[in-house]
Amino acid sequence: MRTVRRLFYVDIVTAVLFVALAFLSLSFFIDFVDELADVGQRGYTAVHAALYSLLLVPGHVYEIAPIAVLIGTIYTLSRMAQSSEFTILRTGGLGPARALSLLAMLGLVFGVLTYAVGDYLAPVSERQASLVKARFKGGIKMGRSGAWLKDHEVTPEGERSYSINVGSAGPKALLNDIRIFEFDADGRLLRRIQAASGQVEPDARWALADVDITRWVSDGSRAEVPEEKLPSFVWHSNLSAAVVAAAVLPVSTMSTVDLFRYIGHLADNEQTAQAHQIQFWKRALYPFACLVMVALALPFAYLHARAGGVSLKVFGGIMLGISFVLLNNVAGHLGMLRDWTPWMVAAAPSALYLLLSLAAFSWLVRYR
Repeated sequence: MRTVRRLFYVDIVTAVLFVALAFLSLSFFIDFVDELADVGQRGYTAVHAALYSLLLVPGHVYEIAPIAVLIGTIYTLSRMAQSSEFTILRTGGLGPARALSLLAMLGLVFGVLTYAVGDYLAPVSERQASLVKARFKGGIKMGRSGAWLKDHEVTPEGERSYSINVGSAGPKALLNDIRIFEFDADGRLLRRIQAASGQVEPDARWALADVDITRWVSDGSRAEVPEEKLPSFVWHSNLSAAVVAAAVLPVSTMSTVDLFRYIGHLADNEQTAQAHQIQFWKRALYPFACLVMVALALPFAYLHARAGGVSLKVFGGIMLGISFVLLNNVAGHLGMLRDWTPWMVAAAPSALYLLLSLAAFSWLVRYR
């Protein structure tokens, strides 16, 4: 059985690596060509474009890993079926359960590697890619409304809540177009702090520059709105640099642990966390898709050569992989629109394809 295991694993790993390299080369080329449109602006050169594209590669590894596992496994098993190697192995005692367990072990290894890349390497490289783009493209844009955060604390004057808006993020953790609105326990606006830029210190203090402070003061008979301009101002907050980074940087720069912490922050401040919860469960369950892919590829070993050549079966694998990615993305958007349970949204595509693969496998083993 050790010889059979070596035969399976060496051939499948070689094929998966070849497919992954082909997909990564195509992804890098597309990213690089897309970045060439910005070359020459603000000192952005072709070298920076290549660096930015390279930093996106670990994220692409995480995304295409299940598809590469599916196509590589289908190719190997189809080739073995066409050359009658798999038939000889079946005659020698390789039963369906044993074949499935061998592939499951390999799929588990692929899943662990996918999780390691997606949770440790990809977030770091994506964060560096965002900083490279921010350095040469005037910051990280966050839409017309910017990024919103909430904070609250209890002061000697009473309970205070804060709504913070950040327009964009620049290099070296610099935040631009900052607005801070302070409310009392009854929801009355007490103060607005507007700053051109600022940074979050390690102790959660916000060092703001070019600040305008507007206060709403009422003594019962009349209201005053005094304004104050300061070159710098330090605002004390409970928001750490990690929480702020999670709000202003793309979700792809966050690991599973970061997503879990940020979801807790959103829940504590009564903010919606549906999108981040779905992303958390997708990040946690996505590596298991490699197990689903090897199970989906196994039925191809039981198809005889006359049922189609290797190229036709590989094409079918590509279509299956594309349909899985499409369903996975559509399920995430539908989950946010319909407010479905996040873990069910993340697990549904993999569970559906696993059931389909096991049904096809059982039918082929019984009737073929």
